[in-house]
Amino acid sequence: SMENFKFSLQKVLDIKVKNEDESKINYSKAQNEKREVEEKLKGLEVSYEKYSDSINIENIVERKITSNYLNFISTMIDETNDELNQKEEVVNKARVDLMNKQIERKSLEKLKDNKYMIHKKSEDHKEQIINDEFGMYAYLRNKSSVG
Repeated sequence: SMENFKFSLQKVLDIKVKNEDESKINYSKAQNEKREVEEKLKGLEVSYEKYSDSINIENIVERKITSNYLNFISTMIDETNDELNQKEEVVNKARVDLMNKQIERKSLEKLKDNKYMIHKKSEDHKEQIINDEFGMYAYLRNKSSVG
């Protein structure tokens, strides 16, 4: 039974599970940060569209202000695109890290399962030997009581 089965690498497996959980949290945090930057970029692009429509203003002063604002938003869009690329890299690294941690845990769990199967076969074998001995003993006892 599982009770008297001790997996010698259980502590290591526990650590692998903990590492994988931390990696999952890290990955979803990276995804959230990327999503925030994507939202920010969308907002800036909407602003740019809105103000570029009003660039053909007659008033020279207003046109100058609008033009400056469009330049500012344009710079912000470039910076935000760079930021988004960085966040994508972080997400990809986090994804690879998570996949590696999952592989480590799964291969250790597979080892544990295999060890348990071997343990179970050996236990079943011991039990069979004991049953055979009891059978033989009962058989011999019955033989002697007949005669």
